[in-house]
Amino acid sequence: MLKKTLAAFALGGALLSAGQAMAADYVIDKEGQHAFVNFKISHLGYSWLYGTFKDFDGSFSFDAANPEASKVSVTLNTASVDSNHAERDKHLRSDDFLNVDKHPTATFESTAVKSTGEGTADITGNLTLNGVTKPVVIAAEFIGEGSDPWGGYRAGFAGSTTLKLKDFGITKDLGPASETVELILSVEGIRK
Repeated sequence: MLKKTLAAFALGGALLSAGQAMAADYVIDKEGQHAFVNFKISHLGYSWLYGTFKDFDGSFSFDAANPEASKVSVTLNTASVDSNHAERDKHLRSDDFLNVDKHPTATFESTAVKSTGEGTADITGNLTLNGVTKPVVIAAEFIGEGSDPWGGYRAGFAGSTTLKLKDFGITKDLGPASETVELILSVEGIRK
């Protein structure tokens, strides 16, 4: 449903002020599994269904002195969707939803970052999901930054956005309570 875009979205949060005085480039910590692109959608209006995308890559850059110049790029493997139910995941990969055979990746590329307060920003970008590209806005929050125990430097962000499924060509009728999906992003980057 959601797509990695989400992941990219969270990265956009990196654009927020982080206390560094210079621009820096980061790669999302996929190997250490310190980044998540999760989603939640209503199941018939009775409960929440949660899931994640297990395979994505991305990078971001930010300059605390000029957060509006920050950039985020994320690519997500749509077949990596996992809702903790094999038959449902198979259906999510079908042409009713993610259509992974035709569209094996989803992407997010930021186009603008606007500070919205101390440690928060709106990251606008183009999300391509199910072969459809639309602008989306991710509400991002700076979590923290600093040196890690292995001699590296990290920065972390959280973000969220809500997508209308029909905007991305997903027209399967799941009822009125399930017309939107929320992407919940948590991203930790390692400075290059």
